[in-house]
Amino acid sequence: MESLRLQTSSIVWWLCIASIVVVLVIYGNSDAPIGSSDSKSDSPVSFLIPMVQLRSKVITTSATPSVSDDHKIVISSSNHSTPRLLPNQTPPREVPKPKRKRRRDQSKLEEGLARARSSIRGAAAGAASGDPNRSSAPTGHDVVPYGVVYRNPRAFHQSYLEMERKFKVYVYSEGDLPITHDGPCKDIYSIEGRFIHEMETGAEAGRFRTKNPKEAHVYFMPFSVTWMVKYLYKPLSYNLTPLREYVSDYVRLVSEKYPFWNRTSGADHFMLACHDWAPHASAGNPFLYNTSIRVLCNANTSEGFRPQKDVSLPEIYLYGGNVSSKLISSPPPNSPRPYLAFFAGGLHGPIRPILLDHWKGRDKSLRVFEYLPKTLDYDSMMLESKFCLCPSGHEVASPRIVEAIYAECVPVIISEHYALPFSDVLRWEAFSINVEVSEIERLKEILEAVPEEKYRWLKENLKVVRKHFELNHPAKRFDVFHMIMHSVWLRRINLRVA
Repeated sequence: MESLRLQTSSIVWWLCIASIVVVLVIYGNSDAPIGSSDSKSDSPVSFLIPMVQLRSKVITTSATPSVSDDHKIVISSSNHSTPRLLPNQTPPREVPKPKRKRRRDQSKLEEGLARARSSIRGAAAGAASGDPNRSSAPTGHDVVPYGVVYRNPRAFHQSYLEMERKFKVYVYSEGDLPITHDGPCKDIYSIEGRFIHEMETGAEAGRFRTKNPKEAHVYFMPFSVTWMVKYLYKPLSYNLTPLREYVSDYVRLVSEKYPFWNRTSGADHFMLACHDWAPHASAGNPFLYNTSIRVLCNANTSEGFRPQKDVSLPEIYLYGGNVSSKLISSPPPNSPRPYLAFFAGGLHGPIRPILLDHWKGRDKSLRVFEYLPKTLDYDSMMLESKFCLCPSGHEVASPRIVEAIYAECVPVIISEHYALPFSDVLRWEAFSINVEVSEIERLKEILEAVPEEKYRWLKENLKVVRKHFELNHPAKRFDVFHMIMHSVWLRRINLRVA
């Protein structure tokens, strides 16, 4: 009886071993990777591993994983290999790899910008072999920049043409009125609203706008800091947190919805604002503040403005939405200018108190007022003066600079840490005078020491640069809208996106 039990146990034991062997023969070892190439074959190896095994199994490969319909990950070293399947397993779905397509699109954009850089360098080098103040010959209706007001006319002209041919801007549609897609179009911050409106709906800006964000070189965030102050700021609270929070939320929105911000940490994105508090608002996102292109009127280099990446925006005061009728066209060439210099403005900021303390009401030829008498007209005083004093107020920018250019009254810039607009292209020393704050008490002596020949040279050059500071509707070539665009273009072509 005992012998029979031993025989029965032995038979059962061998049957178990046999069943295990059969299973292994049919299915193979379940722990081994499924699918392998023959040692004599050059075909790539493909593996298919159930998702539940990933925590305990590591496959060394340089391939990119893609998720299949049945929640398995296909890891392949080739796009053309077909993994073998487990019994009753549906074939895995190949998920498109948009990153590779985006890389191709980005590579195409960067190649175009590289060609533009090469073309501009060629034009700049050509200037060295001839007259550096001449650009290339005009073609058709082309307006050619010429003269000493330009750092390199040929390079500027070529860069401008490349911008017109290539530059594409995507305007984010996110955000609601009035804080986004709108802005002030009159009074002191008018440039902010006028630029936003031109980018959104302007016919001339249509050559730069693209509805396909993959074609864009830069991305514009069309919020208005001036309208943030109007609608979000509590008067006299001096609490700018709501402005920073709005900017932070806007950046978060576009960075989560689109891949473009995260691709460069915002380096190919730009904002534009003329309000004094725009730099503070931009601090709502550290990458916007430190990496993005900020187009600002308050271009103070001691407060975080970096001319290498940021753009200085001219402040243009449009009374009632229009340029003064007395300044809308160039003054007669031989009109008399009996006054040496003129200023009228409020007593605010650190520089104006010094100016008024030394010169207010003290000289009949150097006319300095805190409040202009009702018997005098501001525009007429500028047109009757040789020099127009442009001291900074609370912030570095002053609308008097552009007004002086319109009046052909040589601007006298009295400021500290101010990055002047369009300095990449324009030589401000060719059409303005710079006076240090420490030299204010010698102001009359300095201005009287300017030779008549040099004064006339400065005044003539104002006629050349005027078109670059004019706001037109619709925008015209080489006007202030296009100069702003060109400044952004220059920052973008100097940025290499990997």
